[in-house]
Amino acid sequence: MAEDSGQDKTEDPTGKRLTDSRKKGQVPRSRELNTFITLIVSAAMFFYFGRQMTHQLMELMRQSFRLSRDSIFDPAVPVIYFKQALADGLQVVWPLAIILLLADLLTPLLMGGWNYTNEGFAFKFGKLNPLSGLKRIFGIQGVMELVKALIKVVLIGFVAWGLFKLYFHEFMSLDHLDVERAIYRAGSILVNCLLVLSSTFLLLVLIDVPYQLWNNQRQLKMTKQEVRDEAKEQEGNPEVKGKIRRMQMQAAQRRMMEAVPSADVIVTNPTHFAVALKYDQAANGAPILVAKGTDLVAAQIRNIALAHHVALVASPALARALYYSTELNQEIPRGLFLAVAQVLAYVFQLRAAVENGWTKPQPPTDVQVPDEFRQ
Repeated sequence: MAEDSGQDKTEDPTGKRLTDSRKKGQVPRSRELNTFITLIVSAAMFFYFGRQMTHQLMELMRQSFRLSRDSIFDPAVPVIYFKQALADGLQVVWPLAIILLLADLLTPLLMGGWNYTNEGFAFKFGKLNPLSGLKRIFGIQGVMELVKALIKVVLIGFVAWGLFKLYFHEFMSLDHLDVERAIYRAGSILVNCLLVLSSTFLLLVLIDVPYQLWNNQRQLKMTKQEVRDEAKEQEGNPEVKGKIRRMQMQAAQRRMMEAVPSADVIVTNPTHFAVALKYDQAANGAPILVAKGTDLVAAQIRNIALAHHVALVASPALARALYYSTELNQEIPRGLFLAVAQVLAYVFQLRAAVENGWTKPQPPTDVQVPDEFRQ
């Protein structure tokens, strides 16, 4: 892998790379988007419900200053008033708090989605390396954060200065109004300023969101060697896969050889092919091929058959036809019923002759194999 260490990361991240990055907590996030949503929701809440909230808070203040002389000098009464004022205050602000909490929880769905991982809590010694810190500061990410900070300072400072000049004289003239009207007007000015300042963050969002998506994609890009290594890991090492296949074939062959003693007949080539057939006379199905093989496997089938006194019938054309047309543990094709029936008839006659001491029948020599099954 040393020769690949200098490769450029030109390949798009694979599905596995994206999944692993999410598990590690590496998803695109924009703090500017979160700030913008929180501020704009707050401004909208104050814009639509600010007057009602101001009225409720003013009423709360009036009640707090309506203590009688006896209540003031009673140590228990101020505590009761304080608890009531706290409950009333929470009742005023809890809708705003709930909506802001929902906004903070739902904002991640706009970019990256919800993603909880314990990786962020893990201690990493690499973060203590000063060189890594300098690299982050002077890298692309650091430069981008500096640019955003400068834009934020200039933009918000410019808008704030404009709002200050716009509302300065009106704000300074609030002392000519009665207290209640002055409070309502001051609240209206502050809400308008908050709404305008919150809207200025939209420009930062339009810059930061595409950058964060691009930067996350850039960090996840892979070299060609990484793609090949991942594909090899996903598919498995060819040597290991080959060994597994050999073990599977050996296991299948052992199971096949274990079925040979239960066969009714072995149809042979007679040397290169061997096919074991089993026929259940009590069932209504066709004969089933329980074992087959060529060369050494065929010889092993024949040896097992001889050791267990299973009949061997030499029929080259039928042996080849059965070998190529029928898979293990499957019924023979309909086109070979007649040919196999001739062989089984001979086998059953031979079995009866051996049991009763009769003259053994002659093996069939004219087994008819249809042309479409001949190999």
